[in-house]
Amino acid sequence: MAILPVSRKFLERARARQLRLTKPPGSLGRLEELGVRLAAIQRSENPRLGPGAVVVAAADHGVTAEGVSAYPAEVTPQMVQNFLAGGAAVNQIARAAAAEVYVLDVGVNGPEFPIHERLIPARVRAGAGNIAREPAMNPAEAMAALQAGENAARRAISEGATLLAAGDMGIGNTTAAAALTAALLSLPASEVTGRGTGVDDAAYARKVAVVERALARAAAQLGELAEADPLEVAAQLGGLEIVAAAGVFLAAAAAGLPAVSDGFPVTAGALLAVRLEPDLKDYLFAGHRSLEPGHARQLQALGLEPVLDLGLRLGEGTGAVLSFPVLRAAAEVLAGMATFDEAGVSEG
Repeated sequence: MAILPVSRKFLERARARQLRLTKPPGSLGRLEELGVRLAAIQRSENPRLGPGAVVVAAADHGVTAEGVSAYPAEVTPQMVQNFLAGGAAVNQIARAAAAEVYVLDVGVNGPEFPIHERLIPARVRAGAGNIAREPAMNPAEAMAALQAGENAARRAISEGATLLAAGDMGIGNTTAAAALTAALLSLPASEVTGRGTGVDDAAYARKVAVVERALARAAAQLGELAEADPLEVAAQLGGLEIVAAAGVFLAAAAAGLPAVSDGFPVTAGALLAVRLEPDLKDYLFAGHRSLEPGHARQLQALGLEPVLDLGLRLGEGTGAVLSFPVLRAAAEVLAGMATFDEAGVSEG
């Protein structure tokens, strides 16, 4: 998928315009640099952002059989129904943030869902394999999940989205995200594995051990994981919804739109996407910083500072969508504020 590098010319033009706006330089803090980045993406000194969208990718994980989650696997399809009924946290935040919610069934283990206007049925398989014992999926399935995310993003764009986020739903997916992150960043399991939905100490120790077993199994298949083909690493260790999130980001950038990451599992998808297409990095924004310890390591690797830091750890795309109004404000400041010359204001 062809992703154009962002415009360095407009990056510099936007920075020059920021310095001429009717305010002390730097007085709007990081809002200024966010606006500059949006200008470079849109190739305009007057960036504008309209409606947003979040693709909540849902899939199950066989690794739940290892006792790594505080919630049963049955919650995944139940939460999909909740998203479609408009009853989840992401629905309320999206309503406040002028964003549409799309639900992508890329790997839920259960009966097919009834037709719904915001449901995108693209089930590759009924959940990922138990990564402690077997690959999450085969490479062809990983490619299908990536394409499902791309197609979902394209639909959202065709229906008016001007910025895109990915969200996630999948009981057990912080275990897969930890394994994939550790593999891509050459980090030990203990540094990137957190408590997910809130497991106790015994379950946490078990979770770290499961991630270590998964990494050892995958390395036996692929060799040095950080140097292996990223999609093959994801097939070994990831989740269908994590790979689909990567597809959402790739399609957003290919369309010239900003892509906003969420918490730990979704940012694992962002890491994967950047490994596949390095030029994606300049289109990517971190909506927030999760309490999961591995999320800080992901953001560091991507060179991203979060827009928000509110102690969130829910997922669903909530933190990403919550950042939409801030990104819109950053664009409006650069596009709509008068310069000193335009306003006839004297400079200090």
